[in-house]
This record gives sequence, C-alpha cells and structure tokens, in this order.
Amino acid sequence: MDGTLDGKVAIVTGASAGIGAATCRALAARGADVALAARRAGRLETLAGELEDDYGVSALPVPTNVREEADVDALVDAAVDAFGGLDVLVNNAGLGRGSDVETMDTDDYRTMQETNVDGVFYATRAAIPHVRERGGHLIFVGSFAGQYPRPFNPVYAASKWWVRGFAKSVAAQLGDDGVGVTVVNPSEVRSEFETTDGETFAERFEEGEVTEPEEIAEAIAFAASRDRSSVAELDLYRRDKFVGF
Repeated sequence: MDGTLDGKVAIVTGASAGIGAATCRALAARGADVALAARRAGRLETLAGELEDDYGVSALPVPTNVREEADVDALVDAAVDAFGGLDVLVNNAGLGRGSDVETMDTDDYRTMQETNVDGVFYATRAAIPHVRERGGHLIFVGSFAGQYPRPFNPVYAASKWWVRGFAKSVAAQLGDDGVGVTVVNPSEVRSEFETTDGETFAERFEEGEVTEPEEIAEAIAFAASRDRSSVAELDLYRRDKFVGF
C-alpha cells in the first residue's frame, strides 16, 4: 500500500456517501483515525462502525451542516478533542443545483454558495491552526467544472473555480508553515451527486462508464500520505472526456 497514515487524524466532510464515504475508507485503510461529517447522522454512525470493524481505527461521526459556521467549528473541536490533533482536512461536501443563470432560483443559488464556498471557508479556517501544528494537509475536492467554461451550470462552475483559486492561494499563504495543499478535480463520478435535471450520476451512468468514488478516494489518500512534498493538483477524468469538447 502506497503511503501509511498510521497515527494520523483526518476530517472528511460530505462523508455519508459517494466520494466522502469512499475517502473515509481509503484513509482508514492506511491507518488514519477519521471524523466523519455530514447531515445524515444514521449513515455516519453506520459507516463509523464499519471503519472501526474493518480497519481497527477510531471513527467519530459528527452530524454537521457545513453551511452553519457553528457546526463546522464544533466539528473541528470534536475531532481535536477526541483524537488529540488534526493532520488532514478533506473539504469534500458540495452541492450542484440549477442550470442557467436566467432561471435559477435565488434559494438554490444561496444554498449552493453556502455549501460550496462558505462551508469550505469555515472548515479551512477552523482547521488551519491544528493542521499547521502537525505539518498536515488541506485537501479540496474541486471539479472539471472549476477548470473549463460550463455553459449549462455556470453558478456551480463558478463555485468550483472559487474552491480551486482559494486552495491555491491558501497554499501560497501556508507554504512556509509546512502545510500541504492539494486540489483533486474529478469529472463525472458515479455517486448520489445530482445532475442539473435532478438525476444522480449513479442513475445516469452504468458501472465502468465514468469514474468511481473509490478512484477519487485513492487520489485523496495518496495526497494525504505525502510527508515532505505536496501534490498541488490531480485531475481524474474519464478517458473520453475531451472527445468533441
């Protein structure tokens, strides 16, 4: 196995399904204790039990709405109190809603911004002092949509452009402190993430058609396991992504 995380502590947001749940498994498989954050408490408790049974690590389910500043602060405090510190933050929680700007509902716009932008800021801000202390990693799940124009969901794309720009600027700010910063950019992933018409990617694509959550999770775990270097950015696209682009 490439890279151990024995004795490390990680927080994963959006941990109840998809990339988040797969990332919790990938980190635990490398020996990390994990704090699992999402709104669905039942799923978190089930997954935490599986991590402890399967990998012999400690897992802490912390029901969290990343849109709420107090929730995110409490999440980081709970992880540090339970495990004695924090080495890795995985900013994975994200939301895609709406389509074109002209018809987008204001509530959808605000909910997406609060999740994809505000939640990432809250978690990063709260985690920095602890991650700095242990020379750890801040990992951001970006998107193909945060690198190329996205005519059919420009607001979601803009939120992911923000994530990418924020992560790189944080890397510049914290580089002298020994903090690793990584952006992982998937394209379509077979998960519960919804398309603009409300269909999930798991419903739209058959197995083998697009990327699986486990592939993204392995990239995140690889980045988290670097001791002296920092993986700046990883793009994981299905192989035909640029055909006819």
